[in-house]
Amino acid sequence: MTISFSHHRVTVPPPGWITAAHRQGAKILGTLIFEGDGEEDCLRLLVGQLPRSVNGPAKATPGSTSLPLSPHYARLLAELASQCGFDGYLLNVECPLRGGVEQCRTLAAWITVLQSEILAKVGSHGETHWYDSVIFNGQLKWQDRLNSYNLPFFLSSTTIFTNYTWPPSYPNTTAEYFLSLNLVSAGNSPDSPPRMSKKSLNDIFMGVDVWGRGSHGGGGFGSYKAITHIAPDSLGLSVALFGQGWTWESEQDKPGFNWEKWWEYDRKLWVGPVSGEVEVPEAPRRKGELECPHGPFRPIASFFPHNPPPDPLDLPFHTTFSPGVGRAWFVNGISVYQTADGWTDIDKQCSIGDLLWPLPAVRWDDGERISPLPQVLPAICFEDAWNGGNSVRLDMSCPGSEEDAMFRSIWIPIQTLSVTTGTKYGATLYYKVVETGQADLDLGLSVKSSAPDVNVAPFEVQPIADANSEFPSGWSKLSIQLDVPPKQDQITKQRGAIGLLVAIVAEDPTQNLDVKICIGQLNVYPMPPLTAAVHSPMILWANFNAPKSKDTPGMLSWEVSASFPSLTSTNVNSPDDPVSAWAVQPSNDWFPRFMYYNIYGLLHSSDGRVGQPEEAVWLGTTGLIGQSKMFEVVPKELPFWSETSVGNSTKVRFYIQGVTDHGAVLDWEKCVFVDSDLRFILA
Repeated sequence: MTISFSHHRVTVPPPGWITAAHRQGAKILGTLIFEGDGEEDCLRLLVGQLPRSVNGPAKATPGSTSLPLSPHYARLLAELASQCGFDGYLLNVECPLRGGVEQCRTLAAWITVLQSEILAKVGSHGETHWYDSVIFNGQLKWQDRLNSYNLPFFLSSTTIFTNYTWPPSYPNTTAEYFLSLNLVSAGNSPDSPPRMSKKSLNDIFMGVDVWGRGSHGGGGFGSYKAITHIAPDSLGLSVALFGQGWTWESEQDKPGFNWEKWWEYDRKLWVGPVSGEVEVPEAPRRKGELECPHGPFRPIASFFPHNPPPDPLDLPFHTTFSPGVGRAWFVNGISVYQTADGWTDIDKQCSIGDLLWPLPAVRWDDGERISPLPQVLPAICFEDAWNGGNSVRLDMSCPGSEEDAMFRSIWIPIQTLSVTTGTKYGATLYYKVVETGQADLDLGLSVKSSAPDVNVAPFEVQPIADANSEFPSGWSKLSIQLDVPPKQDQITKQRGAIGLLVAIVAEDPTQNLDVKICIGQLNVYPMPPLTAAVHSPMILWANFNAPKSKDTPGMLSWEVSASFPSLTSTNVNSPDDPVSAWAVQPSNDWFPRFMYYNIYGLLHSSDGRVGQPEEAVWLGTTGLIGQSKMFEVVPKELPFWSETSVGNSTKVRFYIQGVTDHGAVLDWEKCVFVDSDLRFILA
């Protein structure tokens, strides 16, 4: 889970961040914050929309009542989350509330209304998280742990995030306090109110600041010291990491710092170095704080279970191994764009192969061997890609063998998977052999079980022969069908690892070999039943709303469709035939989906002729501004604007090219164009 945070009243996660999080099956929250002089707005949050007419109670209210609670803003906030596609809110009230206990009681009740609205509008996965700030009596007093002062807000929310300035004893103190709670009030008893959210230790997130602002261990590469006390793998508390951008922001102004160096630095914090130890600076201690010895550096990922992405049956798995940055853009192995300044688009971020870093656990795949295993060193390669801005290069050093081993086969795991038994999946991998080391290579795609239980059924993998498996610039494609037969007809989830089988044939196996392979794109998706109707995704039409000037954007928009091959015959001969006249769709979830669209532009010649789509100039992709089927065009930013602005040619043809959630770039025959004349904005 990730939270988009800023110091504005309401923070909506950027569309690209939402896409990137959900692609990995992770939730992403916005933020509702009141700080400084935000007390008045916090009060308005509770009482709702104010009337515009003169009104009052029909009769005087006997006695005193609490502050009234209105659902107005809870509804609006939940609707905002639903429309924008994020999963809830972090609630941060960092200003004192002069209404005291009564206002805080109403605020806690309002949180439950917000949670109810989010569950109704966003879905059962929606959440509200309380940040440890204001306490039950309205004072702004960070507690750094769960206690009776912030308990009402925790019980009203999904979780609590504590502040990050706690001493080493507080995680244990927090756990002990939680376990002392009345089971009914924590929702963990049969006597608890219906639909009350059950609380566990996992719902308590202890804050850790990677910048080290008062955080135990000093943050940075010392963050593991604080996480050691939280002990998510044993004590059961969760971790709330603040300021993860530290790996970039602390280094970005240093000479020579670039994306490659950032990735090495960032990777070291999260998954550890390739070799050697990580130097951890000595953290300052608070006055009176005792020395707290810790072991050597541990990467953050080592504290948490290794979870796979969503089952491709629910969300087709797609990755181009992109960290969301690049210096070029590639379409089917061809570079269509280069920039010295680089680009950033988190919408394109996807898994980088969770089993590759810091080093993949390679093994021999052709029986027991005494030869030393090769070392496979992964690296982000921004110079070459299949689709997007980069690939992952695998540099394999294979030491010579004294065995009679002209043939050797090596298993390189790339990505964890979770699949449903009894379901057939398809998988494709695009790769490029960069260097063979004077050996013959044969590559295969496979899936192996990662379950230690010997009773788990193995994956059944069958290669699929593609009509076209060789592509421009040296790229090749591997395709397989995979499934796990269910046991006793019980449908379950099974984990596995998808990866490369690299077979090496060397005339002299005693010689060292250096092999380099780029992997560019990996897709896993459910296979349609053999009886399902065949369909083709395509772009149906496109429109262009022309801009009013060269500085204002025009807007491309389009619609997608599916087409079917012509019927040559039907299967019905009489009203009583127990068959359908044609193959029907296997479910209501068959319609093609697109991850993004490539947009191209092409000038008409001065005599009115226009070239082929292959001659068009790539302009960009969708996703950056969150519009899935829209693209802004600012005329003066077009790469051929210099010709248009002097009137040589004012007619432009725009092309829209879809990329499906199976990773396929549509052929031009399945794409559309739209023409526009920009001469009216030259006046």
